[in-house]
Amino acid sequence: MTSEAISFDSGDELPHRDAATDEWVFAAWRADGSAGIVSGHRLVGTRAWYWAAMVEEGYPLLHLAEWDVVVRSDPFVVKAPEMWAEHHCDAPLEQWSVGNEAHFAALDDADEALGRGYGVPTPMATDVEWYATAPPTPIPHGFEQPGVAHGVVELLDRPFVEFVEAPAWRWRRWGDHLGPLSLPTVLAHTGLRAPVAFPDGTIADWVLTRDGWRRRPG
Repeated sequence: MTSEAISFDSGDELPHRDAATDEWVFAAWRADGSAGIVSGHRLVGTRAWYWAAMVEEGYPLLHLAEWDVVVRSDPFVVKAPEMWAEHHCDAPLEQWSVGNEAHFAALDDADEALGRGYGVPTPMATDVEWYATAPPTPIPHGFEQPGVAHGVVELLDRPFVEFVEAPAWRWRRWGDHLGPLSLPTVLAHTGLRAPVAFPDGTIADWVLTRDGWRRRPG
């Protein structure tokens, strides 16, 4: 089947009742590769996974992961102790609001995110609007879509990080078994990193480049 034969509609933005797992992931970055964010949300039965990160040149990785959150009546709202996050669909296949408020762990060594992720608790609040710039295209178990992001990340004791017409991307997947997202591999991986270790034992080791988020080989 060719990609032209596959279409998506507003129902694909919602959880699929016949799928064991549903996932939404949003990312944005500055065009010069100096800062970037990612926010991911996965429903696994009656529990939710949530992970988020922000990277900026000259500062530690800000990392957040919650792996056992009760799914609420509104599955797009994720609440855990000292954490709130939401992915809200404003217009299907066109616009989403991405927000969170939590104490992130500031990690000087990004590899610490693959372990217990203990770091300096750092208050952070994200309020970003994600706008599509092209229709979605199929990927295994769902679709991906390019876009732009506008918004701000508020931080304590340091300048806020703003995104204005920033390059952005999103992924929407559902199915029985979802592994890490398949991103292009970056060979010269000297950029800012935002790795995460999932409860199922898989790892996503993302690196920010001028072309956007990529993954380290391995």
